[in-house]
Amino acid sequence: MTASRPGGRTARTAEAVTAALTAELLEVGYAGTSIDRIARRAGVAKTTVYRRWGTVGQLVVDVFAGIAGQQVPVPDTGSLEGDLRELARSTITMLREPESRAVFDIVVGEAIHDPAARAALDTFFAARISNAAVMVERAVARGEAPAETDPAEVIRQVGSTWYARMYITGEPITLADADRAAAVTALATRAGLLT
Repeated sequence: MTASRPGGRTARTAEAVTAALTAELLEVGYAGTSIDRIARRAGVAKTTVYRRWGTVGQLVVDVFAGIAGQQVPVPDTGSLEGDLRELARSTITMLREPESRAVFDIVVGEAIHDPAARAALDTFFAARISNAAVMVERAVARGEAPAETDPAEVIRQVGSTWYARMYITGEPITLADADRAAAVTALATRAGLLT
């Protein structure tokens, strides 16, 4: 991505293009979205969009990479189950937002055959796991989980339920799913199953 001055013309162009991309995805879906439509909606020349991103897919990946770089606050409720529940609820709330879900769905689909999308998705999950690992470390320090507990495995486990619903069964995801996933994962962690 081209370096830009905060608030400069490049930054304003990127913001306009990102907003246009999101609007297009929600209005016509990925198949109907084109560089021409994005450029027209953003009020920029299509050559600008082509030069910087090349394809709609690369633009989506770039937007997703920006999302992946944002740190999510890690809850500290005093218990592993409480922390996992808050993390799960915030994640599901984000994934239920149409804009976030549209971009996430596309990156997951593109990651099957596009190395850039795969790398963006890997970076996203690695950052989320690394950021949330402190919850498990605190649980171990409190004696709530065995010392050999694998923080990454705990965080992967809590998310597996809703990602399976989203991308395997196609079922809706709810806050009840968040609560259930947190309870089951905390139970498995305490039992020493996630080492």
